[in-house]
Amino acid sequence: MNPRLSLLQPYPFERLRQLFAGVTPQAGLRPISLGIGEPKHPTPDFLKAALASALDAGLAAYPATAGEPALRQACAGWLHRRYGVQVDPVTQVLPVNGSREALFAFAQTVIDPGQEGATVVFPNPFYQIYEGATLLAGATPWYAASDPGSNFAIDWDAVPQEVWARTQLLFVCSPGNPTGAVMPLDEWRKLFELSDRHGFVIASDECYSEIYFRDEAPLGGLEAAMRLGRTDFRRLVMFTSLSKRSNVPGLRSGFVAGDAALLKPFLLYRTYHGGAMSPAVQAASVAAWNDEAHVEDNRRLYREKFARVTPMLEPLLDVRLPDASFYLWAGVPDTFAGRHPGLGADEAFARELLAQYNVTVLPGSYLAREACGHNPGAGRVRMALVAGTDECVEAAGRIADFVREHA
Repeated sequence: MNPRLSLLQPYPFERLRQLFAGVTPQAGLRPISLGIGEPKHPTPDFLKAALASALDAGLAAYPATAGEPALRQACAGWLHRRYGVQVDPVTQVLPVNGSREALFAFAQTVIDPGQEGATVVFPNPFYQIYEGATLLAGATPWYAASDPGSNFAIDWDAVPQEVWARTQLLFVCSPGNPTGAVMPLDEWRKLFELSDRHGFVIASDECYSEIYFRDEAPLGGLEAAMRLGRTDFRRLVMFTSLSKRSNVPGLRSGFVAGDAALLKPFLLYRTYHGGAMSPAVQAASVAAWNDEAHVEDNRRLYREKFARVTPMLEPLLDVRLPDASFYLWAGVPDTFAGRHPGLGADEAFARELLAQYNVTVLPGSYLAREACGHNPGAGRVRMALVAGTDECVEAAGRIADFVREHA
């Protein structure tokens, strides 16, 4: 067996299952889960029709790993409409089976474990795939903590220069999971300068880019590079997905785009790894990337939902409307600290909330690691407002009652 498998920690939802073992929720209340970031809005009918109409021809041949020209062109066209970015669909775009598998596979392509001290830097809290991909590629993770006082921006200056010197890959997530923070242009400028100085690759995870609450859409990595004159996108690859944008998490469809010199070996890796996308999924993906009306409808639903839920919780919890994404990153009251031996305040909050009000939230400490003596997710919970508005409002009302009872 690969000995590095023993380095992997239990996934957050396995830890949540263990936390809830033996809990019997209050009878008479329907269960409401805000724990998993799985979109629940209806899949648009035209996407289901596009998938169904392609099944006959789409299942009769092996697909090419590089994808069909029509799909690569649709992805490139979306990048141009969304960000004003021009890419070559042949050399700078590659379809993937969702951003999750692509983020993992990209690390296996980029990292050279033979180099002493090979390091991967990523935010803390973070999407757990970054850590798993790092460890299984033979590198060492470095956890860069976010600052709650600065809208959860990552403190890149706190990463020592000797760490940057041995860094091979940097994962960034904007809009962030779980914080919803969006990286501004000055932050991108800093990271590009560090990449130029030390030679590391930047993997920009942008799967939440289309769910936002401000008038201005979130800045993307390729867009930031273009604004700063880096039109070759050197050492930069962005990752995006249809899961959140189009409410099709089961479709497993996304794409990567950026530095052609990086995508060429990534395509080679994926050819051997078996990363080709089904032709039927490709056909549905073309339809999705070419349509914005359903995305605008989806964004409107999230805006209405957050506009109702956030004011219900702001007076009671340390929480505010995020820049983007569909999460609320809420601090829990200090009264939950020390209530259960061996459990942090966020774990105690989640366990008691389930028992008393049958609402599931995810302890923030499960999405982070202790670094420099502190777990930056401790004392917070992540609430995924993915269900319908009425269900989310009902959950917020229960959470508000729960907090008042334990104030």
